[in-house]
Parts: sequence; structure tokens; C-alpha cells
Amino acid sequence: MAATRLFLRASPVKSSLTGLTGGVRSSLGLTLLKRSPDCTAEPKAQRRHAAHFTYHPDPAPTQYGPTQKMNLFQSVTSALDNTLAGDPTAVIFGEDVAFGGVFRCTVGLRDKYGKDRVFNTPLCEQGIVGFGIGAAVAGATAIAEIQFADYIYPAFDQIVNEAAKYRYRSGNLFDCGKLTIRSPWGCVGHGSIYHSQSPEAFFAHCPGIKIVVPRGPVQAKGLLLSCIADQNPCIFFEPKILYRAAVEQVPTEAYQIPLSQAEVLQEGSDLTLVAWGTQVHVLREVAAMAQEKLGVSCELIDLQTILPWDTETVCKSVVKTGRLLVSHEAPVTGGFAAEISSTVQEECFLNLEAPISRVCGYDTPFPHIFEPFYIPDKWKCFEAVKRMINF
Repeated sequence: MAATRLFLRASPVKSSLTGLTGGVRSSLGLTLLKRSPDCTAEPKAQRRHAAHFTYHPDPAPTQYGPTQKMNLFQSVTSALDNTLAGDPTAVIFGEDVAFGGVFRCTVGLRDKYGKDRVFNTPLCEQGIVGFGIGAAVAGATAIAEIQFADYIYPAFDQIVNEAAKYRYRSGNLFDCGKLTIRSPWGCVGHGSIYHSQSPEAFFAHCPGIKIVVPRGPVQAKGLLLSCIADQNPCIFFEPKILYRAAVEQVPTEAYQIPLSQAEVLQEGSDLTLVAWGTQVHVLREVAAMAQEKLGVSCELIDLQTILPWDTETVCKSVVKTGRLLVSHEAPVTGGFAAEISSTVQEECFLNLEAPISRVCGYDTPFPHIFEPFYIPDKWKCFEAVKRMINF
């Protein structure tokens, strides 16, 4: 397994892009497809990789100045561009970031700002984060990229035992608060076990770091700039299925969206829906289905920041509606939905009209061909809504 992982990660095939609807494909995979006379790559890819949600863009913000049409990866690039232009200490580093990265989030930045500020690293996640900690302690604004969230685990010790505890163990004499770690996250339609994971709950147990997941381009830029400016180390997970699928009018100048503030996207009176990242768009459809088919009014909340999360907004909503459904792609056991459920049960017990519902991934490794059965799609969430209303 280790040899397989090394081959797949070290070879150029991982960087071959055909767009997110076609997916990240290897030349080996295309060769295998071509060997079958009845098999063509594109039609099958389009059928199997159909998104499990419909993306509805947010209205163009007016408070941050002129806007430009951007998808999510372009909004990330814009945020990084703003940071490099305004902060001479800012550096960006990671695997393949110098040529733009596998998802093109850093494209053009090395040519614009130089190889000393945007540069590649060895294939070593522990080393990437360790270097970032040192750079941040020395005073640089360090922006590290882990190429896929699934590969962040080798850096777990550096994040949890070093970055998160640096200020505490030195009595605030030193800190690495200027460290931000970016990473593509979540399912993509064909990523299987090593390119689909949502590991936010692993880090949510650790005081000293902040964890953020945006739902679209406008939020991605504003929240990323807030992470970079924040004086605590932050992990910024980017839903990779939205890199090209999500397109909005995004402000071209720098702006910040406050961390640890959930956003109520739709007000309702009967049931509260909570999610983050891609799952927000799934629950947006669920809210529409519940209104149309059941006459149920749902309040939809995008949590945005996982740690520290906005307990006040969520609990205030549940006090009003009396019901709560939390949904995420990660496995249900020990997922962050459990933390939200526990807190709401403690704070809002007398207001609850039904048991809190968690609609999440199964307690299995993330599958490949069975991904459509694994993900918490709108139909699973809608069934949970019906059970709660009929309780």
C-alpha cells in the first residue's frame, strides 16, 4: 500500500487535470479505459461523476467594492494574490504550488512574486507544516498547502503538538499564529479512499487552532483572508468539488469575513438545518423539498468555522424551531455533528420537539464506485426531515 501511494503521489499523473467535471485523471487510468473497445472515457465519466447537488450562487456582495466573475479556485488565487501584494513577509509553499498546483489555486503567483515567495517543497507533509511553523515563528506570514486533505495525517503531530501548543507552552513569548494551512477537502465524485476524506473532526478536538470550511467563492476569499490575518494557526479546508462548479461575483480587492460566525442562509420556523462546505448546497435543496412537499419551513445555517464554532447562532435557531438536523460527509461516529448535537441537547433540551438527527457518511472507508450510496444526499436528509416532523 505504501509503495502504491508513493508511486501515485510521486508520479506526474496526479497532476493531470481535465476539469472537475472530468476529474483528476491519470494517464494509466485512461490507458486502461482505452484497452476496452467498448469503453470511452468521457461519456462514462460524465455519467458517473454527476454532482449530488445543485449549486446556487449567492448574490454579488456590494459592500466590498467592484466584483469579478470567479470560480472557487480563482477566488482562492485572488486571496493569495492580495496577500502577497500587501504583505512582503508572505510566502506560499507546498507540493507543486510553483507551477500552480494540481487545482491551479496558485497559478501565476510564482511568475508575479518570484521563486523565493512561491516555491515547491519535497513530498513530505510533516516537513511542509514543520517549515511553516518555523517560518511563522520567525515572523513570516506562512501559507502552506497540503495537496489533499487525505494526506494531512503525516503532519498531524506538527499541527496538534507543535502549532496548536506553541503559544501556550512558551507562555505567549512565542507563537506561530501567522501560519495558515490550506487543503482540498471532501468528496469529488470519483476520489475514492485517498482523495475524498473530510478530516475536520480530527483537529476539532485540539485547542489552539481554528478550522474553516467555505461554501463558495465569496466565502472562500473572505474567510481565507481572515485565516491569514488571524493570530492563531488556521486550517482552511477547500471543497474541491466546488473549485470549478461554484461560480460567483467575487470582490477583487481584499476583504474579510469574520471567523466563528455562522451564517443563516434561510430563515424558517419548523426545523434547523446545519452544515458546512458542499453539504450546505445539499441542505439548501432539502429545505426547498421540505417546503414544497411537506409544507415544512426550514432554517438553513452555514457553520463556516468548525473550531471555535458559533454555538449562539445554532442554539438560538433550535430554540425557535425545536428540531435540528446536522449533516456532513465524514463518518457519523465521532464526526463534528456529534459535538453540535451534544451542545444543543445540553443548551436547548426543553425546547426540542424531536430527537436531534445526524445524516452523515457511514463508518466505512470512503468508497469508489459506491460513493453515490455513501454520501448523505438530499434524499437521505429529506427522509430524516420527515421522521423528525412525524415524531
